[in-house]
Amino acid sequence: MSAVPSPIVDPDWLRRQVRTVPNWPSEGVMFRDITPLLRDPRTLRVLVDAFVHRYMGAGLDLVAGIDARGFILGSIVAYELNLGFVPVRKEGKLPYTTVSESYALEYGSATVEMHEDACRPGDRVLLIDDLIATGGTMLAATKLLNRLGARVFEGAAIIDLPGLGGSRLLREAGIELFTLLQYDDED
Repeated sequence: MSAVPSPIVDPDWLRRQVRTVPNWPSEGVMFRDITPLLRDPRTLRVLVDAFVHRYMGAGLDLVAGIDARGFILGSIVAYELNLGFVPVRKEGKLPYTTVSESYALEYGSATVEMHEDACRPGDRVLLIDDLIATGGTMLAATKLLNRLGARVFEGAAIIDLPGLGGSRLLREAGIELFTLLQYDDED
């Protein structure tokens, strides 16, 4: 899968803003750090505008952001689209009754949770995170939303790492995807 073109984003310019941290959090992992994108006001505006323009008028009810970087972009996009925001948190971080789903990461395993009243049956939800690696987090969040009766309209991320198989896994699960950048193994 290649990144979906956006009329707002120059992918080469955006790619130069992403910091690559070798061997973090473990040996052999090339971590794609989006914090420089968030620090620069121009880049942050471009990112937000790319997502807002794509989803404006899409008939969405909510934006769900995945802990933690998905909170940043997701809450801004929700605000700009005049939608509510739902946090998909790491296990044990929410104070009310939750539903949870465990999944595998490229370097371990984890569990995500949502409040049991985070959405209503029939809600159309944009699910957003910073990147797609193994796809486990986005798939787990989709399962949580489905369990509560909502439907993921599309999964969105700044970066896709297709070599880790996540975008393929998500497409096979029937989840439409929108990403701005793709990093292949040689990148």
